[in-house]
Amino acid sequence: MRAVTALSSALLLTVLASGSVLAQTPSAVPTQLTPEQVDQLSRQEQQEQSAEGRRNQRIERLTVEDGGSRVDELRVGGQTKSITVKPKSAEGNIPEYEVIPNNGIRDGGPSKAGADSFQAPRVWTLRKF
Repeated sequence: MRAVTALSSALLLTVLASGSVLAQTPSAVPTQLTPEQVDQLSRQEQQEQSAEGRRNQRIERLTVEDGGSRVDELRVGGQTKSITVKPKSAEGNIPEYEVIPNNGIRDGGPSKAGADSFQAPRVWTLRKF
């Protein structure tokens, strides 16, 4: 009788101990992503960050004026978007012109000033409508 009681006590103890283990929630198995999925996720994150960055860009309009000319510069997000130079002359017949910044916008092809030149190309406005 003692053997039966000892055996049933051990069985009861085993069932109670294993019951708490079985009652736990299963751990989440990490899923393995394919390289295409990783690339897609990183592209989505980059697009979200760039969209957020576009909404929060600072716009600056800088004007520098001296005796010979007036320079108006537009910066968006720290990058120069346009530079307009208005020369001052006694006759007033020198037209204003725009200096194209070297940041890739409004690219007109290869530079006519030369590859090792530090001069930016200029654009003259012939008529305003």
